[in-house]
Amino acid sequence: MLVVFLRAAFLYVLVTFSLRLMGKRQLGELQPTELVITILISNIASLPIEDANIPMVLGAIPVLVLVAFELVVSNISLQSKGFRSMVSGKPVIVIQNGQLDQRKLRKLRFSIDDLMESLRQQGIFDLEEVQYAIVETTGKVSVLPKFSAQTVTPEMLRLQGKDPAPPVVVISDGQILQSSMRDYNISPEWLESILEKRKIPLKKVFLLTIDQNRSYRLIPKQEKE
Repeated sequence: MLVVFLRAAFLYVLVTFSLRLMGKRQLGELQPTELVITILISNIASLPIEDANIPMVLGAIPVLVLVAFELVVSNISLQSKGFRSMVSGKPVIVIQNGQLDQRKLRKLRFSIDDLMESLRQQGIFDLEEVQYAIVETTGKVSVLPKFSAQTVTPEMLRLQGKDPAPPVVVISDGQILQSSMRDYNISPEWLESILEKRKIPLKKVFLLTIDQNRSYRLIPKQEKE
């Protein structure tokens, strides 16, 4: 039992490290080569766990070879646009100037239901609102709405303002994040004054976020039932 546990733990660390080397992508954003490598790695890594007679090296070496191969392919893709197009394909415009191109949909094996589902996920329920729609190499649909359907922006209204900075997490589950303190130049004394003002100890703070204007939001921990 201990041997199986150690083998599984080793392969878990190895596969996690290997996938980290391949970069950060969600499953739906994987390129074809990345998806193939991910499936192969998962299958190969499971063999030494299922069969204790298979040496660990026979599971580790193929995983490392596949990751190395993927890194080589990725580097070549970065250098060569032609190779990148051959491996990953090209984005395809399926709606242009408000006109739906049915031939390109059929070529992509993309049904109208698939297209409408992708549009709804972006808050668009009517094809008449779409000026351009592009099926990316990952299968995701990028949409440019018509002017009449676009959300009003400050630029359209010619409003003046400053670009906002996102709030950062300063306290997470009772722990102070020193990196956030440094990034927003927050002193320990100022943080202590907030906790004293709210009359709450650090260990009972579930979340505290602060923006550059020193506006903050504090969420206490809920008592365990």
